[in-house]
Amino acid sequence: MEHKLNFEEIYTLYYPKLVRFSREYVSSRDDAENIVQDVFFILWQQREHLDQLRNVNAYLFKLTKNKCIDFLRHKIRVGDLHCSLQDVEEKELHFKLYSIEQFDDQSLSNEDIEIMVNKAIETLPPKCREIFILSRLDGMKYQEIADQLNLSTNTISNQIAIALKKLKNELKDYLPLLSLVFFKLIG
Repeated sequence: MEHKLNFEEIYTLYYPKLVRFSREYVSSRDDAENIVQDVFFILWQQREHLDQLRNVNAYLFKLTKNKCIDFLRHKIRVGDLHCSLQDVEEKELHFKLYSIEQFDDQSLSNEDIEIMVNKAIETLPPKCREIFILSRLDGMKYQEIADQLNLSTNTISNQIAIALKKLKNELKDYLPLLSLVFFKLIG
């Protein structure tokens, strides 16, 4: 028999993911957290029907996406842009709105995303890839990796930073989806 998540389990599992997702589109962490709180308020109001949700993941990301769109549209409409906001920043805000409107939260499965992440990892230089895998996928501490590979922890730290920079660049077109899979690798 399949275990259905209750509200508390859903909140614990999805709150950080949804905040990271919304943070890609809104300007501050406070705004992102407020949006996600609104999403969970809606979910709380519908808590009697949680067992009827077929795909909690898609439902929550779609709600969050819609709340982010509403937030960005409101900021644009009411001109809640600070006087110091230059044309470039305003265009970025419009781009973020467009980007999130185009985001299809059901277009790729977690498996598809993991395949993209794995392909990106394969593009790393061999030693950098090895260190990244040992750290992020195998869960080894920097000192353990340094001991195993006979390198300094500084080298390990630098190689992880290089890997993260390259992976973020390689996967930049999929940033919203990365909140589903990739952030567990860099967290």
